[in-house]
Amino acid sequence: YNTEPAIRADIASTISATGTVEPEELVNVGAQVTGKIVSFGTDADGKSVDYGSRVKAGAVLANIDDATYDAEVRSAKAAKQQAEASILSAQANIKQANAKLKLAESNWKRAQRLFPQQAMAESEYDDAQSEYFAAVAAVLVAEASLAQANAQLATAEASLDKAQRNLDYCVISSPVDGVIIDRRVSIGQTVVSSMSASSIFLIAKDLKKMQVWVSVNEADVGSVRPGMPVTFTVDAFPDRTFQGEVYKIRLNATMSQNVVTYVVEVSTDNSDGVLLPYLTANVKFIKDSRKQALTVPNAALRYLPDASQIRPEHQAALTEAAGLRSGRERIVWVRDGSWPRPEKITVGLNDGIVTEVVSGNLKEGMEIITGSTVVSASETADAANAGSPFLPKPPHRRK
Repeated sequence: YNTEPAIRADIASTISATGTVEPEELVNVGAQVTGKIVSFGTDADGKSVDYGSRVKAGAVLANIDDATYDAEVRSAKAAKQQAEASILSAQANIKQANAKLKLAESNWKRAQRLFPQQAMAESEYDDAQSEYFAAVAAVLVAEASLAQANAQLATAEASLDKAQRNLDYCVISSPVDGVIIDRRVSIGQTVVSSMSASSIFLIAKDLKKMQVWVSVNEADVGSVRPGMPVTFTVDAFPDRTFQGEVYKIRLNATMSQNVVTYVVEVSTDNSDGVLLPYLTANVKFIKDSRKQALTVPNAALRYLPDASQIRPEHQAALTEAAGLRSGRERIVWVRDGSWPRPEKITVGLNDGIVTEVVSGNLKEGMEIITGSTVVSASETADAANAGSPFLPKPPHRRK
């Protein structure tokens, strides 16, 4: 008989899956203007910005050639000054038009008094009236010119703000404190800004807090819940087991070869900085666990002896064991001398190797049968007398 003892051990029921270690928060820094990279900034250690550099919020990451954008700023400033001059000119024209209107109004009033007294010619009366209405119109035209000049000033200021903002965009700064995961440009390379900003740097905000993005099969995702404890290992550190817990279950499932999976985010602490981004993780979601539980090998639950191998009084137990191949109630066979003896138990957690014994008369240290091999007496004798064919026969006394 092949036997293994019933032992006490820590056991856990788990769901196995694979995932990828990811920074908890990533910031993709891009360029909002088109131009050539002329230089990189310096990191927190005073070195040129590169892979793995630690940067502070507001630190300069790179500089884009700003000659064109500087010229646009100067042009916009000139346009603003021209608009301001137009406003001054329009204001002067309004004052001049008001003065002419005042004179025309006086002449028109005088003509209205003199013409009924036949003291003014009709042509002079018409001229005074025409000059008055023309002066009123001239004031309106001057005021319209002022409004137009104000609009030109607003347009010039907007153009200046836009040009200044584009000039400021030539200096690419870090929006957060973090570590540069990826640098995607080199000095001299031209970046092109289109509908989406071109990606230049990828910054991890805090590498002390990491996540594992795990693909969980649809058959297992129902057992996963937020806050569930998780253990995982990575190939880079095979002798270390990392701890974490389920943070979020994403609802956007993916299908590959008719297999539906869900992404589960697992949070883990990385204060020692051991975990690196994008490592492959072998993850186990712990559904339930027991400490120092009495366990038996799973092979013992599958073992069923032959009827000729057990005592007659245990034949009924053999029939019962054949019907209890699944469920909580099971029968295992304990070695009792040279005979198997049945023990009925109630099982609990199963980790794929051993199963927890919840109740029954099974005791720690009992030899549990996991399999058997039938060997005839002749085979046993032959095995005992067998020797190597390459060794000489031992000498013996001739009979």
